[in-house]
Amino acid sequence: MKFRFLLILLISPAVHVFAEKTLPNWAIGPFVRPVNEPVIKPVSDLTFDCPMRRQTVRWAESHTFNPAAVVRNKRICVLFRAEDGTGDHIGRYTSRIGLAVSDDGITFQLSPNPVLYPAEDSWKGYEWMGGCEDPRVVEAEDGSYVMYYTMWNRDNPKGVEKAARIGVATSRDLKRWIKHGPVFATEEGRMKPGVPRWHKAAGVVQKLKNGRLITAKINGKYWMYWGEHAIRLATSTDLVHWEPVRDKDGGMFEVISPRKGCFDSLLTEVGPPPVLTDDGIVLIYNGKNDRTDGDSSVGAGAYAAGQILLDKEDPGKVLDRLDKPFLVPELEFEMTGQYKQGTVFAEGLILHNYQWFLYYGTADTYVGVVTAPFKR
Repeated sequence: MKFRFLLILLISPAVHVFAEKTLPNWAIGPFVRPVNEPVIKPVSDLTFDCPMRRQTVRWAESHTFNPAAVVRNKRICVLFRAEDGTGDHIGRYTSRIGLAVSDDGITFQLSPNPVLYPAEDSWKGYEWMGGCEDPRVVEAEDGSYVMYYTMWNRDNPKGVEKAARIGVATSRDLKRWIKHGPVFATEEGRMKPGVPRWHKAAGVVQKLKNGRLITAKINGKYWMYWGEHAIRLATSTDLVHWEPVRDKDGGMFEVISPRKGCFDSLLTEVGPPPVLTDDGIVLIYNGKNDRTDGDSSVGAGAYAAGQILLDKEDPGKVLDRLDKPFLVPELEFEMTGQYKQGTVFAEGLILHNYQWFLYYGTADTYVGVVTAPFKR
C-alpha cells in the first residue's frame, strides 16, 4: 500500500517548525516539535547494583539520550542510553540501556533498573568499562524484539582489542534480554575480514504490516544499514548473524559518505531502522557538520538529520537524498549539555495512532521527540 504523508501542519504556541518545510513526496514528514523540552531527562534517584563495580550506582544520573523506540501493547516504549555519575567528560562514563514507557509519547515512566548493561558474562571484554550504548530496536515477525547496540570496552585491561562494535540482543518483553555478541564475529570470535575495528550504528529495514512496523525481507534476506562514517550494508537470514556486503574489490560496500559543503560533511551515521515503502526504502540518518567544509547554515560540529531514498529491490542503490537537513539543533536543550555544538541524533522511529514519532538524543544529554501525521 502506498504511503502518503500529510503536508498540513497544525500550529500551536508549543510547536516549532523546522527550516526545511518542503520535502519530496517519498520523505517522512514534515515534522514538528509537540513540546519544546526534553521528554526524558537524567534522574538521580534510580539506583542499581552494578555487577561489575560490585556497588550501587545511580545509573541514570548524568545523561539520558540516544533512544530507540517500538510500540508494544499499544504503548510507546523507548530504550535509551543512560550514563551514570562516574565519569568526568564525554566517553568517560559507563553506559547502560534503560526503558521508558508512555501512552501519549510525551510523558514517560522510567523503569527503575536498566535492562541491558555490562555484566559478568561472555561479553564483558567487549562492554566494560564503556558499556552498552546507542540502541536501535526492531520487532521481528514473531513478535520478539532485536536490539542492535554499541559494545564499548573503554579502559578494559584484560579484554579483547579496545574498540567499539555493534552487538545484538533479543527479547520477548523488552525487559529481559539475551546477548548474542558482535554481529560481525566469526565462529572463532574474530571480526570478519575487512570490517573496521571501530564500527557502530545499525538499522534493519522494516515494513508496515497490520498497523505495526516489523522486520522486512528483500530478496529473501534481512538488510541492515550500518556505520558512522560511510553508511554500509549487511545481510542476514536470522537477524543475529550478519554478513557485510562487499564491493567489487572485496572491501566494505559504501551506500553514502560525507559530502563537502553539506550538513553531513564530516560523517554520515545510521539513524533509526529504515522503512520500506512503495517508493523505496526511506532511511533517516545523522550527519555531522564539518567546521571548515560544512554547511554554513548549520552550526560548526553540529549533528543534524537527513533522509535518503533507496531502491526497494536493490538496497544499495540511492534514488534520492536530501541536500538540507530536515531536523537541526535549535532549542536550548539541543545545544546545552555534554555536546555544546548542538545535537539532534535520531535513533527511534515509530508509528502510533496514525502519527510518526521520531525520538532523538540532544547534546548527548536528553531525549527529544518530533511528530508528523501519517495518511494511507
